[in-house]
Amino acid sequence: MFGCIFLLMKIFLTSQIREIDKLTIETEPISSINLMERAADAIFRWFAENINSSCKVYVFAGSGNNGGDGLALARMLIEVGYSVSVCLLESASLSADCKDNLIRLKRQGIVIPYIINGEVDFPVFDSNSVIVDALFGSGLTRPLAGVSAKLVEYINNSQVRIVAIDMPSGLLGEENPFPNQNSAVKASITLTLQFPKLCFFFTENNQHVGKFVVLPIGLNPDSIRSTLTHYQYLDISSVSSIIRSRNNFSHKGDYGHCLIIAGSKGMMGASVLASTACIKTGSGLVTAHVPKIGGSIFQQSIPEIMVEEDNDDLCFTAVNSIAKYAAIAIGPGLGKAPATIDGFTRLIKNVKHPIIIDADALNIIAENQNLFDSIPAMSILTPHPREFDRLFGESESGYQRLLRAIEKAAQHNMVIVLKGAHTQIVCPDGSVFFNSTGNPGMATGGSGDVLTGIITSLLGQGYDSVSSSILGVYLHGLAGDLAAQKRGMESLTASDIIRHIGDAFNVINTMRK
Repeated sequence: MFGCIFLLMKIFLTSQIREIDKLTIETEPISSINLMERAADAIFRWFAENINSSCKVYVFAGSGNNGGDGLALARMLIEVGYSVSVCLLESASLSADCKDNLIRLKRQGIVIPYIINGEVDFPVFDSNSVIVDALFGSGLTRPLAGVSAKLVEYINNSQVRIVAIDMPSGLLGEENPFPNQNSAVKASITLTLQFPKLCFFFTENNQHVGKFVVLPIGLNPDSIRSTLTHYQYLDISSVSSIIRSRNNFSHKGDYGHCLIIAGSKGMMGASVLASTACIKTGSGLVTAHVPKIGGSIFQQSIPEIMVEEDNDDLCFTAVNSIAKYAAIAIGPGLGKAPATIDGFTRLIKNVKHPIIIDADALNIIAENQNLFDSIPAMSILTPHPREFDRLFGESESGYQRLLRAIEKAAQHNMVIVLKGAHTQIVCPDGSVFFNSTGNPGMATGGSGDVLTGIITSLLGQGYDSVSSSILGVYLHGLAGDLAAQKRGMESLTASDIIRHIGDAFNVINTMRK
């Protein structure tokens, strides 16, 4: 999947972005100062559309190119009537482009105070203020200290909107210590240039990044295409190219027969949710394997689902036959009874194609590590962070957890769907796809069961493991977004997500026309 053609937005390391900037300057050609002007214009246009001109804007600029972006933005805002104050962090030297923009700003008669002695130089904000963080951006390589750290703390305590340019100052592009002991701006919005930064996708950095908006600045497309990265950001344009059209003469046998092994006494809802999501995602046939106590639940409430009852009244012990199933999922609400562990062990040793492993099935593997050797190649594991840590050991940060997921996906030849905000699809070749859909309302019981059903359906329809995971995760999040628009996040349930799977397909399919 490395460099996969259907994914459009790459995520680069900050060192790679600097190289792409350099290649853009050399190949377009364009001067460095004019590329900065282009970036500042993109930021200015966002401000003009989103920040009322009655707001007082405070631009805090550093000595590098991030500071130059801020100075150029200040000039553009002043030209159209915004009230702007600029504060420049004292430095022995400015970058060439930052110096040029400082000269241009001074030509407008703007007095620019320097921040030298800490709080005595800090301005006072009113409630209608907006702070622009243009101190360090993505060029930072070490923790902030001294007056820089004091300024960041002062900005964070201001209780006004904070807009960071490219990246919140104090945050590093990839790995950051967790808990984050270093000073870093806590932005309301981050206006990131051309590409999202890898650090944006980890839980520990959310308090700093806030909402991020990607602003294209016209970096050279050939340079972007030729620069390799393992990291991609999913959007609707890229995902829409995965979906296959349905043939007018197709029948249910063309869309797969899926088996959902789920549920135990007191946990039958997990099986209902996963199975319903599976049939609603387009499977031709779905069979739910449930304990005997669950059979009547399905027969009465979900007529579209076939039922295979286990020999045990209360839990899963064995499947009659697996030969007819195009895809198998196991785990939601399964429990960890000894007979269930035995049945799961037999299943994964006998099945010859990829399966989806979730919830209690993951917990069984965590407690029986020898089972990793029996998991079929290219199977899909769908842990949330706690389940992941139980499987593979504790991680101190989201970045460390990602690196471990990359290692384990390669070691066991599996796809790991690490659930959460910006769910990560980690592939055996090291490719990682970050999701762009979903919302906090989906943090509710059963949401993961729905995702399992969706991915199982796609795998059963003939999509490969990676495509099933990418499309399934995006669909799941988009259905949740559509449900939240109608219901609100607070009242969102897993069943609401299922009800909007069809709407999510319609939205994606609209992009294909």
